[in-house]
Amino acid sequence: MGETTLLVTAERFFRALGARGRAILFQLPLSVTMLLVTALVIILHPGLEWSQPLLLGLGAHVLLLGACAIVPWERLPVRAVLVIPILDCLAIGLTREAADEYLAVLGFLLVFPVVWLSASRYRVQVVVAVLATILSAVLPPIILGTGFDNADYIRVVLLPVILGAIAGTTYAAFNVISLQRRSLEQRETEVRELLAGSQGREQLLGAVLDAVSVAVCTVDLQGRTILTNHQYSSLAQAVPKNALAENSSETVYGRDRESPLASEQTPRSRAARGEAFTDELIWTGSGTSQRAYSATCRLIKDPSGNRSGAVMAFADVTALVEALAVKDQFVASVSHELRTPLTSILGYLTLAMDEDLAPDLEDYLTVISRNAERLLGLVDDLLATATDALHTNPRPADLAEVLTHSLEAARPRARAAGIALKLDLEPGLNLTGTFDPDRIRQAIDNLISNAIKYTSDGGTVIASACATEEHLSCHITDTGIGMTEEERSQAFTRFFRAANAHSSTVPGAGLGLPITKSIIENHNGTITISSIPGKGTSVALTLPRTTTAAPSTQSTP
Repeated sequence: MGETTLLVTAERFFRALGARGRAILFQLPLSVTMLLVTALVIILHPGLEWSQPLLLGLGAHVLLLGACAIVPWERLPVRAVLVIPILDCLAIGLTREAADEYLAVLGFLLVFPVVWLSASRYRVQVVVAVLATILSAVLPPIILGTGFDNADYIRVVLLPVILGAIAGTTYAAFNVISLQRRSLEQRETEVRELLAGSQGREQLLGAVLDAVSVAVCTVDLQGRTILTNHQYSSLAQAVPKNALAENSSETVYGRDRESPLASEQTPRSRAARGEAFTDELIWTGSGTSQRAYSATCRLIKDPSGNRSGAVMAFADVTALVEALAVKDQFVASVSHELRTPLTSILGYLTLAMDEDLAPDLEDYLTVISRNAERLLGLVDDLLATATDALHTNPRPADLAEVLTHSLEAARPRARAAGIALKLDLEPGLNLTGTFDPDRIRQAIDNLISNAIKYTSDGGTVIASACATEEHLSCHITDTGIGMTEEERSQAFTRFFRAANAHSSTVPGAGLGLPITKSIIENHNGTITISSIPGKGTSVALTLPRTTTAAPSTQSTP
C-alpha cells in the first residue's frame, strides 16, 4: 500500500510538471554532468586546447537545455520532444570528436539520451536510440572533417551494441515497472472499492441493528463485546448495573425469577462457549425493578467454518410476561368459580337419576349429565394449565399396560369414526419403569384422542413403544391431515388450534397438547412432534425409566 501511494504521488508530480517541465527534468542530468565534466577538465587538464568545434559542442548542450525550457512542447505532438535526446547524441559525439584523447570518456554520456529514448512503452524508440548512437559516431568525423581511423570504426560497431543493450534493458525495466505500477494501481482501486463497500455494508448493518426493537450485542470467543446497537447502549445507560453487560456483578435469574443463574449459565457465558439458544427467559434486577428478557443467541462462523463469535438479542418482555400471568390468574379464578356450581349440578343430577323417572326424562338427564361432566373436565383442564397443578405420583408401572388400556378405551370412538387402532409392541419387550401411570395414561389418551379427531374415515392410528436401559419411548402415529411447520411450532401453546380445526367441526379447546407436555416434563421427559401436511402426524414421548416427582411450581410464561 505504501509503495502504491509513493508511485501514485510520483506520477501525479510528474504529470503536474507539464510537457515543458518533463523535458527539462530529462535533460537536466546530462547538462549538469556536462557542466561538472567541463569544470573538472579546467582543473585537471589546464593544457587542453579549447578549439572552436569543442566550444560549439559545449554550446550545443546549453542550447538544447534552453530549447527544453523555451519550446512550447504542450502544443506539439507528444513525441516531438524526442528530438532533444537525438540531438544530445550528436552534441556528445561532436564534443568527444573535438576534444583530445583525454576526453574520449565523454562517450559514456550517451547513456543519458539513450535512457531517455528507451524509457517508453514503444519499441520503435529503442531502435531510434540505437540509430542515434550510430549517428553520434558517424556524423561528427564527417562534420568536422577529421576522417575515420581504426578507433572510429571500432566505435561505430561497439557503441550500438553496448548502448543497444542498455536501451533494451531500459525498455524492459521501464515496462516491468509500468506493469507493476498498473497492477498496484488496480489493486489499490480494488482495495478502495472493497473498503467503500465494507464501509457501506457497515453503515447498512448499523442502520439495520438500530432499526430493530431488540437489544443486540455481538461478542467474541472470550465473551468480550464487539458490536452493539443503539437499543443495547440505551439499555446499559438506563440500568447502570445492567446484568446483561460485560463484567457485570449483578445477578441473572432463571424463569422462576428467584433462582440465580450460575455465571457459566448466563447468556454471555453460553454464547462465548458456542451455545445457540432461542427465546430463553431470564430476569434481571430485584423487587419492583425486576425485568424479564427473552434471550436468543446465534453463532458467527468464519469462511473456514470455525466459530468466531456470537450474536445475542435481548427483547424486554416484562409487560408480556406480566400480562400472561394476569391472564392465567384470571383463567384460574374463573375456572375455580365454575367448578363449584358444576360439581353441585352433577351431584343433584345423580340424585335425580336415582329416582323412578320416565324414560324420556331419564334420557334428557343423561345427556345433561354427560355434557356437564365434559364441561367439568374442561374446567379442570383450564384450572390445571393456569396453575400448573399437575402433580405426579411416580411408582413402578408398565408402559405396555398403559398403552393397552388407552387403546381399549378409545376403540369405541375409533370404530364409530371408521378408524383402525393398532398396538405395535415387540413380544417380551420390557417396558416397566417408575412413573405415574395415571398421568401418563392421561397424556396418551390426549394424543390418541387428537389422532382420532384429525384422521378421516378409513385412516389408521398406531401406538408403538421401545425402550433402552435408561429410557422408555412411546409413539402415537396417525394418517390424518397433518400440520404445517408453523402449526407444529405452536402446537404446545395454550388455546392454540390449527386453522383446519377451526374450519372443521373438530371439537376442542387447544389444551390437550399443553397438558400432555406438562405431564411429560413433570416426569423429566421430552415430547416431540413430526408431521407432513396431508400425510399424518407422529408424536414421540420419552421418559426416564426412573422418575422422581417434579415439584409443582407456579408457571412463568
